Amino acid sequence: MTTVSDIPERWSKASVYPDMWADPDEDPREKDGASPEGELATLQDYLSGYRMTLRMKCDGLDPEQLARRSVPPSTMSLLGLVRHLAEVERDWRNWIVPGDPAPKLYGADDGDFEGAAAEQQLVEGAFADLAREQAATDAAFAEHPDLGARVGHDNNPVRELWVHRIEEYARHCGHADLLRECVDGRVGQ
Repeated sequence: MTTVSDIPERWSKASVYPDMWADPDEDPREKDGASPEGELATLQDYLSGYRMTLRMKCDGLDPEQLARRSVPPSTMSLLGLVRHLAEVERDWRNWIVPGDPAPKLYGADDGDFEGAAAEQQLVEGAFADLAREQAATDAAFAEHPDLGARVGHDNNPVRELWVHRIEEYARHCGHADLLRECVDGRVGQ
């Protein structure tokens, strides 16, 4: 049973906007006011921002903190999210690359979350898997710059797949906000 004393006090490094994760001048996601030109560049920019947000939510935590589960019966943890998103990147690539799909990284069902244990080697492996899968999926998508083109086994428009990727990261960054706050009180943004 969780008691009030077990709950970390909310905190933020931000001083200008204390309810935010980082002050705008120190936030690596902030640009010099320049917006990307064109639809594809905008989609790439949003995906890049959410990927960076996930990394920021994990920064400074040890393996135990990264593997700490939210609330029973959930298996969700920050490390589990990293592993899950590596798996999802692979799945998106499987949708557009011809041939047999690449096998699951962490086994069937909920292996990405169930196998997220507080071990340094697993943490390093998960972040390496995520980086590798992101790069491979980015390369596969780069082969299809026409957002209206239909690709893959299900004949999906490339635009829909881009939006789905962004949605997946955005949803899980919301989870990461709550998970990080439970770990050490750091508020989300």
